[in-house]
Amino acid sequence: MSVVVKRDDKSAANVNSKQVAVYDNGIEQTIKNLTPDPSPARIVLLVDNSLTLRADIDKLEKATREFGYEIYEGDQLLIVGYDEEAEIVADWTDSAKSIEAALKGFRKKGQPHLFDALSAVVEQALSPLAGQKRAIVVISDGLDRGSKTTFEKALSELQTNDITVYTVQISDRTRGAIRRDVPKPKQVVEKLVEGTGGLVFSIDEAVEAAQSVCDELRKNRYVLSYVPSSVPYGEARRLLVVGDQGITIRSKSMQPPN
Repeated sequence: MSVVVKRDDKSAANVNSKQVAVYDNGIEQTIKNLTPDPSPARIVLLVDNSLTLRADIDKLEKATREFGYEIYEGDQLLIVGYDEEAEIVADWTDSAKSIEAALKGFRKKGQPHLFDALSAVVEQALSPLAGQKRAIVVISDGLDRGSKTTFEKALSELQTNDITVYTVQISDRTRGAIRRDVPKPKQVVEKLVEGTGGLVFSIDEAVEAAQSVCDELRKNRYVLSYVPSSVPYGEARRLLVVGDQGITIRSKSMQPPN
């Protein structure tokens, strides 16, 4: 599985498997390999285009544009806007000019079907790229209104496919006033990143967000492999990866049932 590994002193020295521990359902596992992964990334920018979002189109364009300038050689971006439907704004590209030209495709209308959009991106854009480094940057407040896909299903699909989610968070348009039976936008954002090993940034930190995500994907990603000592049939498994003192590690928190 993919993990993010950083030294707290910002040293570039590699971390080895003896400095890391993996717990699967609370049981420490034997690590087979822990290898740096400097390979190119496929990054989907999933941008909320719904009508009531508390951000104007200029802010959405800026947050998206910055990634076009920060990606590394070999990286590719796919830009998808969503309301009730998820639509490709710019197909896979590494051209900042192409991204700039495509941003005029943003518009604000309809309701935010975030969970449907996440599921569609995983199934149609990222699942066919299995084996490659994949991430989604969600530019949204985390609100979903009307998706057929549940949050739990969307998160499970991301974890199954080992896809990391980062969020560029916009102010919550609901101000906490939302039905009890649906997750609050802030909780959605937190659970997406905690469940997949990502990070949260503010929409006002668009430059920092783009730099941090692109740097992390190229410089701090490792592939960790182990054979689980026990795999209960049909059950999700809790995962925890920790490093020695001075080493910070993020990973997905769960492995869905096979």
